[in-house]
Amino acid sequence: MALAELKQLPIKKTKPELALVGGVAFTFLLALLGYLLALVPGFSIVGQMACAIIIAIVYRQIFGFPEMIRSGIVFSSKRILRLAIILYGLKLNIEMVLSDGIGLLVRDALVIIFAIFAIMWLAKVLKADQTISLLLGVGTGVCGAAAIAAVAPIIKSKDEDTAIGVGIIALVGTIFAIIYTILRPILPIDAVQYGIWSGTSLHEVAHVALAAAPGGEDALAVGLLAKLGRVFLLIPLCFILIFFMKRKNNNNETGKAKIEFPWFLVGFIVMSILGSYVFGYSIPMPDNIMNFVFTLTTWLLTAAMVGLGLNVSLKDVRERAIRPLIAISITSVVLSVIVYFTV
Repeated sequence: MALAELKQLPIKKTKPELALVGGVAFTFLLALLGYLLALVPGFSIVGQMACAIIIAIVYRQIFGFPEMIRSGIVFSSKRILRLAIILYGLKLNIEMVLSDGIGLLVRDALVIIFAIFAIMWLAKVLKADQTISLLLGVGTGVCGAAAIAAVAPIIKSKDEDTAIGVGIIALVGTIFAIIYTILRPILPIDAVQYGIWSGTSLHEVAHVALAAAPGGEDALAVGLLAKLGRVFLLIPLCFILIFFMKRKNNNNETGKAKIEFPWFLVGFIVMSILGSYVFGYSIPMPDNIMNFVFTLTTWLLTAAMVGLGLNVSLKDVRERAIRPLIAISITSVVLSVIVYFTV
């Protein structure tokens, strides 16, 4: 067949429904590979989500973006991400935070303010990417990847910027959690103080659990309580960011982008209320069902992160990521030292 005739042949396109299902399935496949990689000694401390993001980024660099199933990948990185954030609200026990952790809540608020302003100031000094730096500030101050995923739509973050932020926060948080466990035996503080230090200064809930566990049950309990306070403060922080983004757009004559209200945040609040005051109280909820929901949330969030990771081109972001990485590293060190001497 002649070349001219070949060019005239119609190009077969993937049916929309197949592209959607295929893309979603692909993100869950890489999430599964991330889960399996996290079972390997050494990678277990990194966690399923970070491992899955690494796999997604490596896949993108070798094979490129799978264009045929783009709609499904976008669905995972947008819709499934919002669903995961909503379900994540069940992990927040508002009753526990308000009844036992008011003092910790004040400390947590100061930590969030310090983390965001410190990283943004360093980003300005280092001339780092402002969007990635803001995501890292929120992730450092609040609750890592979940916080980054929650605020990304509000500040109009690009998928690749969100993925970079999640990857950096996972890397830095894991390193710091390991350092904490190494320092634990030689630190002149008791288990409760160590738990407060871990829960108030580390990035992810998983990082707090990893670092606080060697301190015993008391350290782990108070550490997670301190961390829950930071998760609780994600709610007012999101509304503050919405206010400032709207104000920024109003002051910008050329900026006409409308800030959509993050309805998934309402779902997060509702699920938090249900988990704190309804499920297990007026409505009995077996532990195995709640554990299933928590596991499902992790898988949904991991699949969504895979979708974001597939948008990362290392050639394009190599220079944009290194300076925010320096900013978060410096901030994390200073934050750890300050919190240590105030517990």
